[in-house]
Amino acid sequence: MRTPKLFVLAALLALILSGCTKLFFHPHSFLIDTPEQYGIKYQIENFQAADGTALNAWFLPANNRNGATAKTTVLFLHGNAENISTHFRSVAWLPAAGFNVLALDYRGYGASEGIPSLTGMQQDIDAAMRHLLSHKDVDPNRIVVFGQSLGGALAIHYVAHSAYRGNIRAVVIDSAFYDYRQIAREKLSLSLFSWPFQWLPWLVIDNDYSPAASIAAISPLPLLLMHGDQDVVVPPHHSQQLFDHANQPKELWVVPGAGHTQSLASAAVRDRLVEFLRRHTDQY
Repeated sequence: MRTPKLFVLAALLALILSGCTKLFFHPHSFLIDTPEQYGIKYQIENFQAADGTALNAWFLPANNRNGATAKTTVLFLHGNAENISTHFRSVAWLPAAGFNVLALDYRGYGASEGIPSLTGMQQDIDAAMRHLLSHKDVDPNRIVVFGQSLGGALAIHYVAHSAYRGNIRAVVIDSAFYDYRQIAREKLSLSLFSWPFQWLPWLVIDNDYSPAASIAAISPLPLLLMHGDQDVVVPPHHSQQLFDHANQPKELWVVPGAGHTQSLASAAVRDRLVEFLRRHTDQY
């Protein structure tokens, strides 16, 4: 009787893990904070993905005291939970350092319409890129793509295959995982109940957009990988794997004491990131 029970458990887990990799998406529609609450100027920007999905983003203009247009704009791709209202603080300090920021909400997140999917999210990022290329306050040849966690995984695939690689000057990835199936298998291994079913992700998880398959193609764009050494959500060996399979130029910063997407809580790391961005975008 043991085999039928295991079969039922396996079928149940397959149902949980299936459905276009919905395991990775945890969107909220309501907004918690806005930049305005922190005294940061921002504009709500709306545009459409190629399939017609209406998208919402926040544009945080650079705080240039002399009135000059910022040379560099950071396209920020947040993690898998909630929406930009709980993630924008990771980049809210960049305008004061002289950088524009466009923080995108993927389909199904925040005020963006639609249902999340890996394919759809790639369209969303492409729409945000096209929006930046036509933005009056953006230098179209100085764009940096910055992704955190799931956003980092999405960014790696997007940049590797983007028609607009020539407009991108650098790629910054914080706390991303190496492979969708690998991270799902690792999560299953943490529980005695799910441990016997670590093989299931190889059957039911969509891996067509795996960072592992795309990371080498980021080159010759400069790549920066950041990861906190105390990250228990996505263990730091994922960034090490990405670094090992990436081509030059590349950098890996393992931040002592930092948890998941918490590396930029350190002023020293923020200063170091500004130096990296300026070095690779000629913004001094």
